[in-house]
Amino acid sequence: MTTKAKRPQKKKTFLQDLPQPATELDAELRRQFSRSRALRTFGIISILAVLGWIAAALFAPGPDYKLTGIPAAPLDSDLFIHELQSMTGARITHSNSIEPIPNGNNFYEAELQAIQNARSTINIEAYIFQRGDMSRRVLTALTERAKSGVQVRMVVDALGSFSTPKRYFKEFKQAGGKMEFYHPLRWNTWMRSNNRTHRELLIVDAKEAFVGGAGIADHWYYDRPPKHPRWRDEMFRVHGEAVRSIQGVFLENWLEASGELIAGEQFFGLEPEAGKTTVLVMPSSPSQGGSTPARVLFQTLLASAHRSIQITTPYFLPDKSMTRQLVDARKRGVTVRILVPGGKSDHVMTRSSSRRTYGPLLLAGVEIFEYQPSMVHAKIMVIDGLWSVIGTTNMDNRSFGLNDEVNLASVDPQLAANLEQQFQQDISKADAESYDKWKRRPLWQRFVEWFGWVLESQQ
Repeated sequence: MTTKAKRPQKKKTFLQDLPQPATELDAELRRQFSRSRALRTFGIISILAVLGWIAAALFAPGPDYKLTGIPAAPLDSDLFIHELQSMTGARITHSNSIEPIPNGNNFYEAELQAIQNARSTINIEAYIFQRGDMSRRVLTALTERAKSGVQVRMVVDALGSFSTPKRYFKEFKQAGGKMEFYHPLRWNTWMRSNNRTHRELLIVDAKEAFVGGAGIADHWYYDRPPKHPRWRDEMFRVHGEAVRSIQGVFLENWLEASGELIAGEQFFGLEPEAGKTTVLVMPSSPSQGGSTPARVLFQTLLASAHRSIQITTPYFLPDKSMTRQLVDARKRGVTVRILVPGGKSDHVMTRSSSRRTYGPLLLAGVEIFEYQPSMVHAKIMVIDGLWSVIGTTNMDNRSFGLNDEVNLASVDPQLAANLEQQFQQDISKADAESYDKWKRRPLWQRFVEWFGWVLESQQ
């Protein structure tokens, strides 16, 4: 009795285990992929390249700034102001006034009134423009002004406002308004997709500007406790020479988004004196090496403080260099107080990553307060009761190394006093952190902090 020799079975490939292709084209692609070593090699290299790009973005080293010397001139002297201007490339302006407007129920109404009174131009730049009651009110006011012949332009970040489709602006554009998304997510722009505009600007008739931390969304306006209390934030109304410089900041990203270069007296006309406040207008965009003017500004002012540092920031993720600067300030006897969100933070992982950094600061005597009533989103720094830094920059890697930001650095004791008074009110509603309490935090919190560290450079 003879037996038939068994044919050797071909080794199965992982492609044969996949579901059957739906079309002949799919089948042909699978056959070619299975036969072609070059195609498989190319696919593997492409995947590794993308993974490498992601890893580089996640683990790229942050800036490690070391000042060669602290500016010796008094902080209120012309010499210090011009030295800071030279270091940052800021636009120095005089004869300004800056008015703090706390919380959305106040600043949105002021902005809407300014829009309704516009006669020539309105320019808006926003990271967040979220569908809801407030954005509809703003669009309605802008649409009415556009129908009346006012030139209205708006640039909105494509990622920050990802949930707001272009059709949301249809009526506004039909009325003559112009709107563009900044860095829309497309296959041929993915290399710059991590650079966002985080600027929040409104400029009306080239005479009045609003700058601060708030975009356009209902959570800044409505107070719906206990689950949705109104966010604590601050916008600043600006008059004077600085408005033209703020207009120039808008021009930068409008040009990139639309290809249109705005010019003319209606955008950059001469402004009468509005006050006596000196302001450095500081647009900030990342360089190839990751440094930004905003980071230079913060680092220099922290190093120059003699008496006090007060910081309010929604996302506090200081890198090694910033932590060292704050600790050095305490060694010089400077009082350092920092206000951050508490349990109502809108980014749980970012708050957890932030808490991981508390240890060395608390040990050095830095006071850290966690705001309890709601999410605190203001971005304010006051140095020695003299310098105030207001704008859009958070104390994190995204603001210092990835995003387009704008800040106003002001020399005005009265403005600083107003902001210090507001800070005192805010910390009265906050819990003070202590080193002993921080050291005793449970293991599960430490694990979440470690997990957040992996993504810290992108937070």
